Amino acid sequence: MTTPMPKFEIYKDTAGKFRWRLKAPNGEIIAVSEAYESKDGCNNGINSVKMNAPKAEIKDLAM
Repeated sequence: MTTPMPKFEIYKDTAGKFRWRLKAPNGEIIAVSEAYESKDGCNNGINSVKMNAPKAEIKDLAM
């Protein structure tokens, strides 16, 4: 049996713009993107998250 993996899904919204959502291995959506005019722009957004998220600090603004 294959272990589920997290995945990015690219889709078009109701306005015809490209968006991505990141799903956890259990299928829960854990992040969503802004709207992009092109699929290339959407892919660039995914690549940016993949590159920058591991380096991102956590800033607590709930104080």
